Amino acid sequence: MLKAIIPKLPMRDRTITYNYFVEKLGFKYIGSDEFDHYLIVERDGLQIHFFEFKTLNPKENYGQIYLRTENIDDLYKSILNNNVEIHPNGHLGNKPWNQREFSLLDPDNNLLTFGEDKIK
Repeated sequence: MLKAIIPKLPMRDRTITYNYFVEKLGFKYIGSDEFDHYLIVERDGLQIHFFEFKTLNPKENYGQIYLRTENIDDLYKSILNNNVEIHPNGHLGNKPWNQREFSLLDPDNNLLTFGEDKIK
């Protein structure tokens, strides 16, 4: 029986990725001290794993994840308050597919889209 799905995204620099997700986005660091080339963060029971890819060209990175959320307006405000840059085409808005969404690009150009179902 399946219980969860955990995305694994590329990162060039573990410290930069750590700072972005923990300090800026409010994720909690939950492990991988024994592996310098791996990082695990968690927020609200959702994990994201990162693997080192030093030669990654961010302009050629198509890593992306979609995170379902509740209270998206509050989450968006908290991210803005932490001076996190919103994707140029990803400001908070209602989409025709009945989602309220916004998007970010992490330091390695992984696309993070946060969405909440508009129909409850």
